[in-house]
Amino acid sequence: MKIIDGKLIANEIKQKIKDEIQSEMIDKLKTPPTLACIIVEGNPASEVYVASKEKACAACNINSKIVRLKQNITEKALFKTIEKLNNDENISGILLQLPIPNEIDSVKATNQIVPSKDVDCLTYENLGALFSAKKLIAPCTATGIIEMLKHENIEISGKKAVVLGRSLLVGKSVANLLEQENATVTICHSRTQNIKEISKQADILIVAIGKPNYVTKEFVKKGATVIDVGINRIDGKIVGDVDFDSVKKVCGYISPVPGGVGPMTVACLMQNTLTLHKNKFKGGNK
Repeated sequence: MKIIDGKLIANEIKQKIKDEIQSEMIDKLKTPPTLACIIVEGNPASEVYVASKEKACAACNINSKIVRLKQNITEKALFKTIEKLNNDENISGILLQLPIPNEIDSVKATNQIVPSKDVDCLTYENLGALFSAKKLIAPCTATGIIEMLKHENIEISGKKAVVLGRSLLVGKSVANLLEQENATVTICHSRTQNIKEISKQADILIVAIGKPNYVTKEFVKKGATVIDVGINRIDGKIVGDVDFDSVKKVCGYISPVPGGVGPMTVACLMQNTLTLHKNKFKGGNK
């Protein structure tokens, strides 16, 4: 059994980004990328996530712009803020940190971001490109999972992959990327029957179901690769959706929580920001 060190892989990705910006980007484009993060105040978890993204930007020589909005922000004011960033030539990518106030439709808000700056690939246009295999970028967490598998030289083509969870941000997106890599993919969700039996058929098991320690060794085929996307807080401790101590006894590869998919998501956010920045100078849509 091998533990996949997401933090190590993420650091490698960030170093490559930093090197590229220092050399090619500065020489050819004269300006580094800038990532704008919009955050509605009042959510401690969001503050932690935005701080980690700001730190990653600094490590990659990417400029960061944090836009903090009051909890009582109106839909009109939020959309105006996004429009201003859309029109700012210095901004390469825009990220709307969720959650936002319940009275504002998060899907509608995300789709206010111009697709050429939609760094997490959540606008209808970019999702359409993703599912048509015409993508420029893909959602950060899904991209991070594929990068982890490739870094460890884990064969994807021809393998059986099972994804637990059907969220747009993770489940559906990573299932699509796995399929593009020629895996045979099954998506399981809360209404799926016999999840344990289906999971045990997987060569690659992706778990993003939102239930702490849900997957035990009984779900896992001997030698399978298990990627844990879950982040759950229990008694002040962060745990995943996979019962790590149980599953590590039977799997071939496993990603830990913390230190697995989380760092990869942030690194791929940096990667997407650089990709959008380069695309802007290649005549990409503004």
